[in-house]
Amino acid sequence: MKAGDGLSDVLRQPPKWVHMYGDFITKNASAVSQIESALRSLTYIIPGRFRDAEIASESVHSGVQLLSLYHDSLLSRAMATRQSGPGSRAPPQQPTLHNRYTRFWTRTSSTYKRIALLLQIVQYTELLWEMAAKRKGEKVRWRVIVLLEGIKALCRLLLLRLTNSRPLVSPPLPQREVDPSTLEESDSSSDFTHETSAPDTASPDSFANPESQTWTMPRTGLSLPSLPESSDLSSYLLSKVLTADDIKPPKALLHRVTGQGQLAEVLYILRPVIYALAMQRWSGDKKSWRPWLLGVAIEYGSRQLAKKDFQERVAGGLRGLTGLEREELRKRGWALGWWLMRGAFYENITKSWLSSVTTKLRNKPLLDLVGGVLDDYEYLWDNYYFSTATL
Repeated sequence: MKAGDGLSDVLRQPPKWVHMYGDFITKNASAVSQIESALRSLTYIIPGRFRDAEIASESVHSGVQLLSLYHDSLLSRAMATRQSGPGSRAPPQQPTLHNRYTRFWTRTSSTYKRIALLLQIVQYTELLWEMAAKRKGEKVRWRVIVLLEGIKALCRLLLLRLTNSRPLVSPPLPQREVDPSTLEESDSSSDFTHETSAPDTASPDSFANPESQTWTMPRTGLSLPSLPESSDLSSYLLSKVLTADDIKPPKALLHRVTGQGQLAEVLYILRPVIYALAMQRWSGDKKSWRPWLLGVAIEYGSRQLAKKDFQERVAGGLRGLTGLEREELRKRGWALGWWLMRGAFYENITKSWLSSVTTKLRNKPLLDLVGGVLDDYEYLWDNYYFSTATL
C-alpha cells in the first residue's frame, strides 16, 4: 500500500506543477512579459558573436516563441475567467478584429485550433530545423526546407477548407491583447476591497481628486470608470463609438472567395512551395534569376487576382472591404518588400549595397553599432532560406 500510495503521489505531481506554473504566470504577468521581451532582444544581438552563435540564438528565440504561445493561452483563459466569473469587476475588453475572427474559429472548431497551432509551431522552429539540417549537407537542407514548406501549405489549405473558403489571416491564432497589468490590478484590487471599509464610504481624497480611483456602487458592487481628462475627451468618445465591423458576426469579417478569388488564395498558399522547389532545382547557381522571377510573379499575380475578385464581387469594391481584410492586404503588401532580400535580387543587388553601407558606417560613433548588426545578420541572409521567409 505504501509503494502504491507513493506511486500515486508521483503521478499526481505533474498536473499540480502545471497548475502552479499557470497560477504563477497569471499573478506575475507583467514581469513574465518583460522577461520574454528581454530574451527576444537578446536573440537579435547574439548572431556573429561566437562560433555556432546562430544556432544558440535561434534556439533561444524558438523556445521563447513557443513558451509565449503557451503563456498567451494561460493569460487569455485567466482574463476570460475574471470577466465572466460571478462578482467580476474587470471591464470587458474590446478585442481586435483579428482576435475576434480567429477566436471564433478556435472555439468553434477544435480541428482549426489544432492545425493553426501546428502551423504556428512550424513557423517558430523552421529556421532552427534548417540550421540543423545544414550540418548534414546542402541536399538534406533543401529537402527539409521543401518538406516544411509543404507541411505549412497543407495546413493552410486545410484552414481554407475549414473556414469555408475564407482568406487566411496571419497569424491564424489569436494574438495576446491582454494587458498583463490588468490581471495583477484585479488581484490587488480584490485584496484591497476585502481590507477596506464598507463600499458606501468614500475618503476625502476621492472627492478632492475624482480621477484617482473608480467608484464602487454599494448595492451591485460594480465599478464605474473614472472620467477622462478634458483634453482626452474626443479620443475617449471615439474609442466608445461602434463601427460596422464591431457589430458584424465574426464570420462576416472576411468575405468568402470563389472562382478567381479562390485561385488567388491557393496560389498564394502554394507560392512558398513552388519557390523552394525552384531554389532547390537551381541551388548550384545562387545568382540565377529564374526562381526569384517565378516566386515574385506568383505572389504578385495572386495579389492582383484577389483585388480584381474583390472589386467584382464586393459591394463598393475595395472600399467595401472589412477592416480585417484591409489589414491582411496591407500585411501582404509589406511582405512583398522581403523579395529584396531573397534569391538573385539579394545576391546581385542588395548584398553589395549592404556591404557598401556597412563599410561607410565603420569607425563612426553609434553608427558603427548599426553596421556591426548588419554584418552579423549578413551571414544569416547569405546562408539560410527561412531567415527572410514571411509565410
